[in-house]
Amino acid sequence: MSGRSAYTVSQVNAYIKNMFVQDFVLNKIMVKGEVSNCKYHTSGHIYFTLKDGKGALSAVMFASQRTGLSFRLQDGQQVVVTGTVDVYERDGRYQLYAKEIRLDGQGELFARFIALRDELQEMGMFSGEYKQPIPKYARRVGIVTAPTGAAIRDIMNIAHRRNPYVQLILFPALVQGEMAAPSIVKGIEALDELGLDVLIVGRGGGSIEDLWAFNEEMVARAIFDCGTPVISAVGHETDVTIADYVADLRAPTPSAAAELAVFDYVQFAADLEGRRQAFQMAMSRRCKREKGRLEQYRLRLRLKDPVRRLNEKRQRLADIEDRIGRAMEGKLKERQHRLALLAGRLQGLSPLEKISGGFGFLSDEKGGRVASVSQVAPGDRIKIRVRDGQLLARVEQVDPIKDRLDRGSSGNDGHERDLQIGGVEG
Repeated sequence: MSGRSAYTVSQVNAYIKNMFVQDFVLNKIMVKGEVSNCKYHTSGHIYFTLKDGKGALSAVMFASQRTGLSFRLQDGQQVVVTGTVDVYERDGRYQLYAKEIRLDGQGELFARFIALRDELQEMGMFSGEYKQPIPKYARRVGIVTAPTGAAIRDIMNIAHRRNPYVQLILFPALVQGEMAAPSIVKGIEALDELGLDVLIVGRGGGSIEDLWAFNEEMVARAIFDCGTPVISAVGHETDVTIADYVADLRAPTPSAAAELAVFDYVQFAADLEGRRQAFQMAMSRRCKREKGRLEQYRLRLRLKDPVRRLNEKRQRLADIEDRIGRAMEGKLKERQHRLALLAGRLQGLSPLEKISGGFGFLSDEKGGRVASVSQVAPGDRIKIRVRDGQLLARVEQVDPIKDRLDRGSSGNDGHERDLQIGGVEG
């Protein structure tokens, strides 16, 4: 024993794994048994144990292989699992890696399901371009399901809670048994003629036999030909039927179908009330802001008020009028003073003033001033104005200055009168 080399645990596990890999039977095997210790992991993997009266086998179905499961796996179910037996090296244990799981004794039904699914898919009945949009604000909702059971109660409760004003129209159909498929087709066609907004076609959960009516080709074609948008709601979330593929929208449960079909009026009303309050608050703030701006404009307009500006102009005009009055008064006093000065000077030059000083003022008969001897001739009558009256006289002789100068040079008295006046009349 001491001369032989020892293997590590990982080497042994790897060796055994290689044996499993090379075994053709274990690479693709079908194992029948009862499900126990079934657990759905948050990652989507399903861990369970297959057992019979004499043994047990650990098994796992990874999330990527879930398409091979058409029902919800539960403890106590008799199933046939198709997959590969392999070794999990870390723990040194082998387990069954499931790729497909079907209920025991239902292999023929599942084969029919796969065949019809592939056939309808090739015909394009599952294509997205044929899917009709589900109206957001449905007012009339048709329901094709059994008149009793959890499905219709769930739909009614949720619809009433979300929108009490929506109208639900039920076609009581058979959803299980030989006459279920024709009954479902009749319900779809009858409700489609009513011009409703949307249809819900479905039922609660059950085995593959219970749900088989929704895998019939006639039901699939009725849904495809329906002019009203159809929501399928068959079984539980893990249950998949042909009706789900053909319908315009698949709901995982009847309750979810009601939520998809019925507009949440209660939530909408609450949201609307919130928006109304927010709008009122915004409007209140806006009104206060606009009132503030209006007050500013009012004050600015008051500053530019025509009446106010006119009063200002009037006041300014009154001030100017006062200044003009004072200026005119000052100017008038100045002119009066100047006039007094000029009057004084003029008084000094006035002939009357001269007359009052002993001088006389000569004028012709017409009142014209006689300032030169050339203006009169001997015999003319003239007037002499003196301080206390007037004399009327006649010119006797006229002696120009030249003659006087000549006489002065000959010895005449220079104080001899220039104008000889005689015949003075009072």
